This record gives sequence, structure tokens and C-alpha cells, in this order.
Amino acid sequence: MTAKILMVIAALLALQLATSRVVWASDPSPLQDFCVADNNSKVFVNGFVCKSMDDVKAKDFFTYGLDKPGNTINKLGSNVRAVNVNTIPGLNTLGISMARIDFAPRGLNPPHTHPRATEILTVLEGELYVGFVTSNIGQTNRLFTKILKKGDVFVFPQGLVHFQFNRGHTRATAIAALSSQNPGTITIANAIFGSKPSISDEVLAKAFQVDRKIVDRLQAQFWMDNNN
Repeated sequence: MTAKILMVIAALLALQLATSRVVWASDPSPLQDFCVADNNSKVFVNGFVCKSMDDVKAKDFFTYGLDKPGNTINKLGSNVRAVNVNTIPGLNTLGISMARIDFAPRGLNPPHTHPRATEILTVLEGELYVGFVTSNIGQTNRLFTKILKKGDVFVFPQGLVHFQFNRGHTRATAIAALSSQNPGTITIANAIFGSKPSISDEVLAKAFQVDRKIVDRLQAQFWMDNNN
């Protein structure tokens, strides 16, 4: 009898550990109806402190303007409008956010990652060439790509480098949903060549197997783009 009880306890502990991994792999689950972010609190936590229920208003769950195209007059020809916990405080602890992405003809949302979220994207207008690259599997990083047309949907797994490119000659628009209230974005080129302070040109030259002068030019270009 004791052996059976111990087996049951061991099974329950294993289940608890497995469940804990699932919980901590994403945003923390809510323990109440909602936890509207209190942006005025000086307490630092992983996320945001809850606003008092008595102070919560309907506007805490609202934003507007996603019907309007973003300004794509820039070097990349794209514009991302994120709707996350910084925009809607009511998203705090709910583990979801979204974005509208507008593309000029030949516009690009460059290779980037979301360290805290999986992304699912649907095209509202135009046509996009999209893809993601796997993590290091042996010596190979596999590329998965697809041409998306209006109404098509594509998923970018959490943390993987991905991109969207409007290869057409008309505007394109997409809506993305993400599995975090604050997904984070790391744009690869900006992180590598535009970090502050700069990564050593010797390190980058060796990593990319190019001359250090090329790295110096790229870093100088990124510095100029971000300071003009």
C-alpha cells in the first residue's frame, strides 16, 4: 500500500514539474479577472503592478486607430504599430498582444525575433513573402518560406528569426497576434551593427568572415541613421 502511495506522489510531483515548465515558459497566468497595469507605480516587478480595481476604467482596455495605414516613408518601406501592454494597460497578465504592419511596394519588415512570443500573421491586403529560420540543428539553419496572399495565415515560432517582405508593386497590410503582453523585438541588423557601445569590429569581421573595414562602414552607417 505504501509503495502505491509513493508512486502516486511521485507521479503528482512529476506532473507539477511538467506543468510548472509550461507556465514559466510564457507570461504568468492571471489569478483574478484582470490586472490592469499601474504605470504610475514605482514598484519594480516582472511585468506590471495591478491598478486598484476601484480605479479601473473602460479606457484601460481600449485603443484606436488601427484602421489607419502607418507611415511607410522610410528606408525599409514598412511601419509596425504594436498594440501591447504599453498601449492597453488591461493586457497585463493576459498573455496576448497584436500589431498592424504596413508595407510600401518592396517594403520589408527586416529579420528580427520576438524573444517572448510566438506570432501568427494574416494578410489583409497585398502579397507578402515571409519566412523564418530554425535554431542551430547540427550545422544547419533551415529556412521555411511562403508566399502569402489576402486571407492567408502564417505562424512564426517563438524566438526564431523571421521576416516579411512585400515583393509586389502595390501596398500590403497584415495583422499579427502574439502570445505575450510584451513580446519584445530584436532587429538583427540593428542589434549586430548598431548596438551601444558597438560590438568589436574584430569580433564581427571574424563572425561574418569579412574585412574589418566593411564592418566599420556598416557600424558608421547605422550610427548615422540613428542619430540624424
